[in-house]
Amino acid sequence: MDDKRKSPSVPPVLDHKNYNESSVFHPENLLREARRQKNQEKKDIPEVCMLDPDGDIVRYLCKTGAAELVSHWACYHSEMYSFTIAGRTCGIIGCAVGASCAVLIAEQLFASGCKLLMSMT
Repeated sequence: MDDKRKSPSVPPVLDHKNYNESSVFHPENLLREARRQKNQEKKDIPEVCMLDPDGDIVRYLCKTGAAELVSHWACYHSEMYSFTIAGRTCGIIGCAVGASCAVLIAEQLFASGCKLLMSMT
């Protein structure tokens, strides 16, 4: 390696990080910006929600006409549907695969009014 190109002791991706500061990527901020860009009102979602990682439950509910799209769900990464079971309206999001995706969606669900979240396949 020539003298002008020395290997840094810290990779550039890790350089200039402020680990003691809180993240700017709060779920409330992400939702606020999504609502602004989509021109949506802030509305609560069902208090009981499900993640359906493989999407089979969502596809079944949609195919049978038991689910409808929740148009005010602001998350860019998913679509929420609602359905009624035992007299309670529930929200469901299909294809939330992978821990980081599921956590991002879960954080946004709780910031939007979800009180109980289940993951079902």
